[in-house]
Amino acid sequence: MPHDTPLIATIVAGLGLAFVFGALANRFRIPPLVGYLVAGVLVGPNTPGFVADASLANELAEIGVILLMFGVGLHFSLKDLLSVRAIAVPGAVVQIGFATLLGVGLAWLLGWSLGAGLVFGLALSVASTVVLRAMQERRLIETERGRIAVGWLIVEDLAMVLALVLLPALAGVLGGQSQADDHASLLSLPASYGIWGVVGVTLAKVAAFVAVMLVVGRRVIPWILHYVAHTGSRELFRLSVLAIALGVAFGAAKLFGVSLALGAFFAGMIMSESELSHRAAEESLPLRDAFSVLFFVSVGMLFDPLSLISNGLPILATLAIIVVGKSIAAFVIVIAFRYPIATALMISASLAQIGEFSFILAELGVGLKLLPEQGRDLILAGAILSILLNPLMFLVVDWMKPWLEARATKAAPPVEARPIGPATEPGQVASVVAAPEKEDGPPPRTALTDHSILVGYGRVGSLVGAAMKEADLPFLVIEDADKTLAKLRDDGVETVAGNAANAEVFSAANPEGAKRLILAIPNAFEAGQIVLRARAANPGISVIARAHSDAEVEHLIGLGADTVIMGEREIARGIVEVVTGAAVVEPVKAEA
Repeated sequence: MPHDTPLIATIVAGLGLAFVFGALANRFRIPPLVGYLVAGVLVGPNTPGFVADASLANELAEIGVILLMFGVGLHFSLKDLLSVRAIAVPGAVVQIGFATLLGVGLAWLLGWSLGAGLVFGLALSVASTVVLRAMQERRLIETERGRIAVGWLIVEDLAMVLALVLLPALAGVLGGQSQADDHASLLSLPASYGIWGVVGVTLAKVAAFVAVMLVVGRRVIPWILHYVAHTGSRELFRLSVLAIALGVAFGAAKLFGVSLALGAFFAGMIMSESELSHRAAEESLPLRDAFSVLFFVSVGMLFDPLSLISNGLPILATLAIIVVGKSIAAFVIVIAFRYPIATALMISASLAQIGEFSFILAELGVGLKLLPEQGRDLILAGAILSILLNPLMFLVVDWMKPWLEARATKAAPPVEARPIGPATEPGQVASVVAAPEKEDGPPPRTALTDHSILVGYGRVGSLVGAAMKEADLPFLVIEDADKTLAKLRDDGVETVAGNAANAEVFSAANPEGAKRLILAIPNAFEAGQIVLRARAANPGISVIARAHSDAEVEHLIGLGADTVIMGEREIARGIVEVVTGAAVVEPVKAEA
C-alpha cells in the first residue's frame, strides 16, 4: 500500500480541523462556517505547518459547489417568492445594483479593471444563507418580514446563478480569459459575435438546457425516484439522489456548455417537485454537508492572513460596503415601499453579510483572470468579518427600533399607509390600521388550561394529534416546520412556532397549567431537555415520550418521563398479537 496519500491527508486534515474550529465557533455562538474557513487558512500555503494539496482540495470543492447548489435548488420555493414578489424582486434587484456600483467604485480606486469591479461588486451584493439560522432563533421566518427576507434571498440567489452562467461567456469582453473549464464550462465564443451575440448564444444554450429539464427532467427524475423508493433500499435511494445531482450537473456542462452550478441547481429544483423531495433532501444532506465543508476549507486555503495588515484600508472599505452600504440601501428600499420600520431594520440586518455565493463568484473571477487575487482576499476577509458582526447587527436593530418608531410616530399622520398584503401594489391603504405586530418578542402565551402539549407533528405526532382532535381533547402543538404550522393553523389547531427546548417557546404553551406533555419527536437528547423543562415548570404534569432503543428509554425515564414508548417494541408486539391470534390489530406505522 502506498504511504504517500495526499487525498486522504487532505480530507482528514480538512474535515478534522473544520470539526475542531467549527465546534469552537458554535461554542461562542458564531456560525460554524467561520470555523471552516479558519481551518482552511491553517492548512493552506500561507501559514506554517502542514499544507494540504491545493489541487486536490479544489477538486473536492467542485463537488462541494455542485452539492451546495443542488441543495439551493432542492429548497427553492417559487410559492414563497411569489407571496412577496412586490417587494422582494424590485428590492433585491435595486440592492444588488447599488452594492455592485459601490464595489465597482472601490475597484476603480484600487486600480482594477471594469470586469474585476463587476465581479467584486456582485460578490459583495449577495447575502449568505447563514442568516436564516439567526431568523429561526428569533422566530421571524413565519412573520411577514421573515417571508420578505427569504424571498429577497431567493431573488439574490437567482441573480447569482445568472451571473455564474454569463460571466464565463463575457470574460473575454470584460478583459478576462474565456475558458471552458469544469467549473464554468460554457464554451468559448468568437469575439466577432460581440457582447450581445455572446449573451444571446449563452442564453440560448441555457434555454435549451432548461427546456430539456422541464420537458424530460420533470418526468424522468420523479419516475427514477419513485422506482428506486419502491425497491425499499435506502442505500439505492441515497445513491440515486447523488447520481442525479452529479450526473445532471456534469451532463449540463458537457452537452449544453452550462455551468456545473446551474445544472445542479436545476436538478434540485426539478427534484423538489417530487413527493419524495423531503426524503431526497434528508438522504443527500450528510454528503452535501461534508463536501460543503471541504469547499469552505478550500476557500480558506486561498486566504493570506497577512492581507489583514497589508490590505487594512481596503478591507475596512469592503466591510463598510457589506455592513453599511447594503444595509442602508435595503432600509431605504423597504421604507420606500411603505413597510414598517421594524421590517426595514430586520431586512437590513439580515443582508449585512456575505457567504457561499460570494466565494463561488470570487473563485470564478480569479479563474477567468477577471478578479485579482487581492480581490479574493478582500471578499474572504469581508465575509468572515461580516458574519462575525452579523449578530451585533441584530442587537443594534433591537436598540434602534424603538427610537426610530417613536420618531416616525411623531412625524406620521394619524392614518398610516400600509400595504394590504405582502403581494399587493405599494401605496394601497387598509381601511382599518391594526396595531403593529410585535413579532420579535416571545410568542404569545396560550389561554388553554388542563390541556395536552404535543411536541412535534411528523408521522407520529400527526396520528396522535388527529386522535386527540377526534376525541375533542384540548391540545396545542409546538412545531418548527413552516409548512406543517401553516396546515395546522388552516385546520384550526392552536400552535406555538419554534423549538420546544427553547425556554420562551415552551413557556408559551403554559406548561404550568397543562395536564399532559407528549413528546413525538425522535431526538431523545432534545426530548430529554424538554422533559427537564416540563418537570421544573409543573412537577405534576404527565410526560409521554418516544424512543428507538432501550438506552433512550432509560435516559428519558431517568430525566422524569412517566411513559416512554419504543416504536420497534410496539411494532413487534402488534405482530406477535396477530401471529398468535391474541388479537386482531392494525399496527400503526412507527417512524424508523
